[in-house]
Amino acid sequence: MARIPETPEEIFIEFTDDYKKAYGEKLESIVLYGSGAKGQYIAGQSDLNFLLILSPDGISYLDRALPLVQKWRKRNVAVPLILTRNYIESALDTFPIEFLDMRQFHTVVYGEDPLQSISIGKRDLRHQIERELRGKLVYLRAGFLGTGIDREALREMIASSVPAFAAIFSALLFLKDEESQKSRSETMKRVCEVFGLDASTIQTVLNVRSDSWRGSTVQLQELTQRYIAEIRKLVELVDKM
Repeated sequence: MARIPETPEEIFIEFTDDYKKAYGEKLESIVLYGSGAKGQYIAGQSDLNFLLILSPDGISYLDRALPLVQKWRKRNVAVPLILTRNYIESALDTFPIEFLDMRQFHTVVYGEDPLQSISIGKRDLRHQIERELRGKLVYLRAGFLGTGIDREALREMIASSVPAFAAIFSALLFLKDEESQKSRSETMKRVCEVFGLDASTIQTVLNVRSDSWRGSTVQLQELTQRYIAEIRKLVELVDKM
């Protein structure tokens, strides 16, 4: 039976060897990102996320990764993000939030660091932040209307929204020249301070995510409406930036 790694580091050698055998010199870099690179990995709960950089000709051979993806999924390794350096450079204006998060928190497992020198444009970042916030606001409203009388569905909707908002909040701190935070709670707390959001509402949302606060149906309904109000306020603030 495949064993779930206790730490990300314990699979680095085997994971690298597998992909080196599959791609040889076409494999340029392997980078760990996500919770594993932020010190937030929990064995048996968290996935491990890897970015693989292939050469321009290597990217045409995705099929070589098929058996490896299946093998490593059994050990809680997510489907790797396989890109080329050129793709990253050309996509920075489209996905600045995602690449900013990777650049801030990553561990080079093999090869050169493909993220160290990338430049995130604040204009592009602000545009994506506003677009993502507006989309998430619509999601929360629709989720509230669609699940509002189902306690567990409402709780799950709130909990599942947190990771996306955490990445957006981290990008907001970068936009304001604030120091990045590894902790999700510290990131969201600092955004509340900088943008004047209600910290108690955001902290309760985090507590729902961690399952340390469940609440009644009525309490969850009230929380969701406060949550929506805070995100609406944030949309208006970002729109004026």
